[in-house]
Amino acid sequence: MRVVLFTVARGMLVGGVAAAIAAVAGCSAGVLAAGSAPSPSASGSAARPSAAEPAASASPEAGTGDGVRPVVTGTECESAPVRLGQGFPEVQGIGRDAEVWGLLFAKKPPLSRGKEIKIVWRMTGEGPLSVKATLPDGTAAKLAWGPEQHGGSSWQRPGEEWGTGFVFPKRGCWKVELTRTRGSGHVWLPVR
Repeated sequence: MRVVLFTVARGMLVGGVAAAIAAVAGCSAGVLAAGSAPSPSASGSAARPSAAEPAASASPEAGTGDGVRPVVTGTECESAPVRLGQGFPEVQGIGRDAEVWGLLFAKKPPLSRGKEIKIVWRMTGEGPLSVKATLPDGTAAKLAWGPEQHGGSSWQRPGEEWGTGFVFPKRGCWKVELTRTRGSGHVWLPVR
């Protein structure tokens, strides 16, 4: 949301408040009901989120064909669309020479600050995995454990699998970056 201010004679300001109210009235946060399709994000980009311009993020697709529906995760950041199926919520990241998926061991986003959150990652590419999470202001999340490579599981996404435990110390939009010898990716996650 942007509020435009105009200077009118010495120090007097007039704001575009009506546009701001209309923009806020059109936003809704939360999870979509099963079977309903979310509306696309205004920007549709994976650009760095702005605290001054909160926006809900959603996928324009109605479903993935695997019985899982994308959902709106909140209004704090342009987080990855979260898919709620019959198990834990999952997110698909943005990859470079790799495909990235995260399985969130939480009921639903936003994730809780100050608590250890288990996230299982699947990522294509080659080599060992390194992972870190930061806020746009540079604050780092504590990596409590991992990444620990898993021998296998029932979660069916491309690539090798690792487990991690993060403690996010503050609320905000966290960028989780994953890097292998060949391939890298990231995902934005909201934390309250």
